Amino acid sequence: MIEARRLHILRAVADHRTVTAAAAALYLTPSAVSQQLAALEQETGHRLVDRSARGARLTPAGEILLGHANAVLAQLERAEAELAAYGSGDAGTVTVAAFATGIGLVVAPAITSLARTAPGIRVRVRDAEGDESLLMVLDRQVDVAVAVEYRGAPGEDDDRLTRVPLYAEPFDAVLPPGHPLAAGERVALADLAKDTWIGQSEGNPCHDVTVLACEYAGFTLKPEHSSDDFRAVVALAAASAGVALVPRSALRGMELTGVEVRPIEGVAPTRRVFAAVRRGAEEHPLISPVLTALRTASGNGA
Repeated sequence: MIEARRLHILRAVADHRTVTAAAAALYLTPSAVSQQLAALEQETGHRLVDRSARGARLTPAGEILLGHANAVLAQLERAEAELAAYGSGDAGTVTVAAFATGIGLVVAPAITSLARTAPGIRVRVRDAEGDESLLMVLDRQVDVAVAVEYRGAPGEDDDRLTRVPLYAEPFDAVLPPGHPLAAGERVALADLAKDTWIGQSEGNPCHDVTVLACEYAGFTLKPEHSSDDFRAVVALAAASAGVALVPRSALRGMELTGVEVRPIEGVAPTRRVFAAVRRGAEEHPLISPVLTALRTASGNGA
């Protein structure tokens, strides 16, 4: 009989690609993860993981089992949801991981709404970038992720997660004072190809959006400066350190007197934001109201 917790460990190894990283995410020791994998291989009669100096990869047998593991774990989430509903489930804590702007734009308003509509639900918030928050959901560190679409993000057909679209917003060009393109109402991205750029760190979903937008505009982005704090990005632009693309909502309420902000001409690069839960958990009586509140706060309300 295959133990469900060992399937969860197999999925963590597949997601994190090393035993050490999977162990850290699951709050286990690497030796404990290795022991559970060995036991799973004994249960199934197949070698499931190949290990090398570059990390751990699932074997073809491991990939087959992973597909079934995703279905089994989703069904267990549904079972927990139904049992919680049977026991009323009207009070408890839901942990939400979200990036800073998302916290201000949808998570905080959702908490205010839940205080009226579902006062028994307590929301605990953790600050995390989109690529981090999705793994936190899969590793059961949090219940809900508010994440950003990025290159390599799990798609809508991913059988591990259920996604709920929240909102989409354009990026605007942030220019230093006196920049020649500030004379126009809009900025063509290709016209910034030779400028010095301020970007985000690799792995940040906004970095991926910016890189792809520049590729479509015909040039390769090579930032001279980088920061994941948009206030710092604006401060650098105000100091004439370079130009940048910043999501429009991140500029709200920010001091912008030292920079010029212009929309992008044509199809602007866009940040697409969604909520994600482990598949099956969307029916949980504590999680479902939180998803509804997030959707309503984003303007996509039911």
